[in-house]
Amino acid sequence: MTNAHVLVVDDEADIRALISEILSDESYGVTVAANAEEARRAREADKFDLILLDIWMPDTDGITLLREWSESGELQCPVVIMSGHGTVDTAVEATRLGAFDFVEKPLSLAKLLRTVESALESVASQAGKSRTMLPALLTPVGRSELMKSLRERAQQFALQDSSVLISGEPGTGRGAFARYMHGLSRRAAEPVVVLTGASITRSNAEEQLLGSEQDGTTYAGVIEKAGKGTLIIDELTDLNDEAQKVLLGALEEGRFTRVGGKKPVRFDARVLATAGDDLDRKLDSGELRRDLHSHLNALSLRVPPLRDYSEDVPELLAYYVDKLVENEGLTFRRFDVAAQNRLRNYPWPDNVRELKSLVRRLLMSGSDDDITLAEVETEIADNVKNEEPLVKQDLLALPLREAREQFERAYLQQQLVLCEGKVGRLAKRVGMERTHLYRKLRSLGVDFKSISADD
Repeated sequence: MTNAHVLVVDDEADIRALISEILSDESYGVTVAANAEEARRAREADKFDLILLDIWMPDTDGITLLREWSESGELQCPVVIMSGHGTVDTAVEATRLGAFDFVEKPLSLAKLLRTVESALESVASQAGKSRTMLPALLTPVGRSELMKSLRERAQQFALQDSSVLISGEPGTGRGAFARYMHGLSRRAAEPVVVLTGASITRSNAEEQLLGSEQDGTTYAGVIEKAGKGTLIIDELTDLNDEAQKVLLGALEEGRFTRVGGKKPVRFDARVLATAGDDLDRKLDSGELRRDLHSHLNALSLRVPPLRDYSEDVPELLAYYVDKLVENEGLTFRRFDVAAQNRLRNYPWPDNVRELKSLVRRLLMSGSDDDITLAEVETEIADNVKNEEPLVKQDLLALPLREAREQFERAYLQQQLVLCEGKVGRLAKRVGMERTHLYRKLRSLGVDFKSISADD
């Protein structure tokens, strides 16, 4: 849609000129407006396919102008909000009023062009449908059915007030989903406070959680700091038993009293907690209280490992390239097709966190050439960990013989578990003659000497 007509509304002349020049070079038609009044007149005189709208303007701010167009039913094209002072509540309000996206200043021109293209493509593909897209500032990335379903569920949970337990492997973005839900909730304009479970010791649990009163001075704890907003507990299973007891008491009572204080304080915050794959083990061992778990598990959301939605890897790579170029001033580079395909088949044992780290290392090279397969292979070569579960092992990095041996070893070990350690049953299950199976187990180093015979 290269002949689309774009209205650029910004009170800074150099920004208007820069955007106008860039879009004109891409064959877009461009009209500029320095303030809300000029924007109103431009819309009366012409029809636009897209509006780029600054928030901070001297006469009428962009949110007010967007609300004016939205409430009057005059918003007939996508609007992208621009601001150098973006906040979560501003982004949420802009989205509620119908904005397609939210980009931060200083502008990344590559990201701006991508956003413009996406906005115009949405008009073509969603003609007649209402747009409910959320700002990229908040929205977890991914177009796969798995991620779409996960976002929809998170959006549903965001509208409720119940506690949510967000589980998944480390590095999957559990904390990002917690912030996503806060940003879409009715509490979005209220504080969001993050408590790291491991940061609390037995000796300071009460003061950190509940606060204290000393010599006429009040010190707010994390619950009070969250106010009517959201308290995110990062790694619930890292809370010690004393912290669990204090938190549970406050949750059950719906109020708490500061250490040294007398007047109770209402517990008004919503609690979102994250937990890793050790959750069930910590519950079974008693390290995590089941009553506390029940309180915080009113709703549950599991964030999948990246290997489960590997089709989103190219989009994630592009997203983090833009983000790191914009936020850290790194050199912009693209991943070539071969590099993208290799990374789609990489198991990502440390998930999205590992992907972001990989992108950063490759951008820090300073080169402006495309990122090649050879560079990717060099970066991931040191990450081979044979002790990882098979699904997390990068078998593509190994010679065929080693990859086959690793697969066979893991396969037979798991089958032995399913066969309750009985080799005879295992032979039938895997379709091997028992003598050959014993020979295979020995060659792979699988210890079966203590396994009782099933004769």
